[in-house]
Amino acid sequence: MNLVGVLEGILFVVGDEGVTLKSICEIMDIDINKAKELLKELKQSYEKDDRGIRISYLGDCFKLTTKKEHKEYYQKLVNNGESNLLSPSALEVLAIIAYNQPITRAEVDELRGVSSAFMIRKLVAKGLLKEAGKSTLPGRPNLYKTTSEFLDYFGLATINDLPEINMNQDENNETELFTSIYKDEPND
Repeated sequence: MNLVGVLEGILFVVGDEGVTLKSICEIMDIDINKAKELLKELKQSYEKDDRGIRISYLGDCFKLTTKKEHKEYYQKLVNNGESNLLSPSALEVLAIIAYNQPITRAEVDELRGVSSAFMIRKLVAKGLLKEAGKSTLPGRPNLYKTTSEFLDYFGLATINDLPEINMNQDENNETELFTSIYKDEPND
C-alpha cells in the first residue's frame, strides 16, 4: 500500500481542520519518524512548480493549502461575476450557520451530511461568513458566524429578523412509505 497516497487522502479528508502528527501516527498505525518521513516526501512532491497545493503546518496541525503565488487566480474564482449568485448548497450552509451560530465546520458537515469546507471558504471570501473564535472542542476548531454583509444581502436589520422555523411537525402529516395507493385487481 502506498502510504504517501494514504497520507494525502487523510489531509484532503480533514480539510480546514488539519491533522496533528500524533493523529497521523494513530490513524496510519505508524511511528512518529515514519510519519515525518511521509510528510517530508509528500511536501517535496508538492513543492514542484506544476503543483497547485502545498502542505502547511498551522495551529499544531498539518493541512493542505493553496500556493500563495497562485493567489490572483483564486481571487478571480471567488470574485467571478457568475459566482455572485448563491447556489442551493451555499444557501443551505448559510441557513445552518445563521440559525446555529457560532458553529464549527464539522457541525455544519454533520447537519448537511456532506463536507462544507469549500463552501464555507467561498462564503468567507464573499464576506457573508466570518471566523468567530475557536471552539472548546478537541483540536479547537474555528467557529463561524454570519456578517453584516449577510444581513445586507438578505435585507435583514438583525439576525433576530430571520424567519422562525417550526421544528414541531404535525404527527398527522406522516407519510406511509410502505402502503401503495394502487389496489390489486382480482384475477378473473
